[in-house]
Amino acid sequence: MTSRTTEDLQKLESTEDYARFAAEYLSDRLASDIVLINVEGICSYADYLVIGTGETDRHLNAMANDLIRQVRKRGLHSIHREGDGSGGWVLINFPGFVVHLFSEDSRTFYSLDKLWARGTEIVRLQ
Repeated sequence: MTSRTTEDLQKLESTEDYARFAAEYLSDRLASDIVLINVEGICSYADYLVIGTGETDRHLNAMANDLIRQVRKRGLHSIHREGDGSGGWVLINFPGFVVHLFSEDSRTFYSLDKLWARGTEIVRLQ
């Protein structure tokens, strides 16, 4: 994981900071094709979406559990979680942003990248 000092933790003040942290953390946990999309003004339930792909059901579940813990350590609690990876997806709702973790097949099927193409892509991590 990207090394972060206590000073870095205090910089996570905005929703975008947290969403960027989530994308970077998922990259460190070996998620692939991670995208952070700004959907302010076009989405009623979030300002940012983080979408990533995992290798296996177990990988999706582990990434979700670890991300929830790491974001909580930085002062933000998840509102809701759906899925455990066994269906090829996990959704984690945080205040202001939502994380979608998919298997490759589920990501292709749901095509959230295309669905939210009106949003502004901020970061894409391969």
